[in-house]
Amino acid sequence: MKALILDSFGGPDAFAYRDVAKPVAQAGQVLVRVHATSINPLDYQVRRGDYPDLVPLPAITGHDVSGVVEAVGPGVTAFSPGDEVWYTPQIFDGAGSYAEYHVAAEGIIGLKPPSLSHLQAASLSLVGGTAWEALVVRAALRVGERILVHGGAGGVGHVAIQLAKAMGARVFTTVREDNAEFVRQMGADVVIDYEHQDYVDVVLRETAGQGVDVVFDTIGGDTLARSPDVLAQLGRVVSIVDIAQPQNLIQAWGRNASYHFVFTRQHRGKLDELSALVERGQLKPHVGAVYTLAEVPRAHARLQSANNGLQGKIAIAVAPMADPASA
Repeated sequence: MKALILDSFGGPDAFAYRDVAKPVAQAGQVLVRVHATSINPLDYQVRRGDYPDLVPLPAITGHDVSGVVEAVGPGVTAFSPGDEVWYTPQIFDGAGSYAEYHVAAEGIIGLKPPSLSHLQAASLSLVGGTAWEALVVRAALRVGERILVHGGAGGVGHVAIQLAKAMGARVFTTVREDNAEFVRQMGADVVIDYEHQDYVDVVLRETAGQGVDVVFDTIGGDTLARSPDVLAQLGRVVSIVDIAQPQNLIQAWGRNASYHFVFTRQHRGKLDELSALVERGQLKPHVGAVYTLAEVPRAHARLQSANNGLQGKIAIAVAPMADPASA
C-alpha cells in the first residue's frame, strides 16, 4: 500500500511517499480501507518533533480516518466488511492515518454518519471528539450559559460553535474580520474581530459586566492569563493548547474558576453522540480545502502558515471514492 512515511523530524518535506506492507487485522481489530483523512495542528507538531519520545521513527502519522471495513480480526462483532466507519486512531500508540489502509481496535471505531461524505467525516473525527470532550465532559456546558470560543473559524473552533449552540448556549467567538460571516453561519451570536477589538471589552459590554461561563481556548498565547477578565463566578476555562510559557493565573481565584486541559481520548461513545447531532442537522464540518495523500506535505505547509486563508478543515482524499465534489 502507499503511505506517507516520516523518517526524521523536520519540515513538511520530511515525509516520503512510498510503498509499505499492508497491515493485517489481529484479534479485536478492524482493517479499514482509508478513503479520507485530514490535517490537524497535532499532525505538524508531531512531524516537527514536538513529541520525540512518543513517536518512534520511521512512523506513519495522521489522526483521522473515514473509510470502509475490508476485514475484521477474531472476536470482532460490531463491524463487518463493507461497513462505512470513522474514527481517530489511538494517539501515540501505533500507525496513523496517512496510508491507504489502517487497523484499529474495535472499541474506538464508529459507523460513519450516513449524511457525511468520507471527506467530511474525516474532517470531524478528531476535532469533533476534542470539542465534545472539552464542552460536554470537562466544561459541562449547560443550557442558557454563555461561552467564548477563541479561534471560531478553525478546525476545532467551528465545530465547537455548532456544538455549543446545540447545547443551548449563547456563543461569543473571536475571528479575523474576513471570517465573521462564516462563524455567523456556524451559529455564533456575538462575533469579535480580534484584530480591531479587545474581546474583554466586547464580552463585558455584551453581558452587562457579568462575563461568560466558559472560555474555550484553541489558540494559546495569553488566553489563559486573560480569561479571568471575562469569566463569571464559577466560570470554567478549557484549553487544548500546550502552554509554551508560564502564566500567572492568580486572578482566577477571585472568580472561583476552574481550568481544564484536554488531550482527547478515543472511544466509540463520542462518535455516536456526534453522529446523532450530524443526523439531526445540528453539526456539519466545513471542508475548506482538499489535497491528495501525496500532497500531504503541501497541506501541512499551508495549515502551518500564518493567514492561510482557511476556514474549517483541510481534508485529504486517499481513495478515489473520497470525491472532493461530494464534500
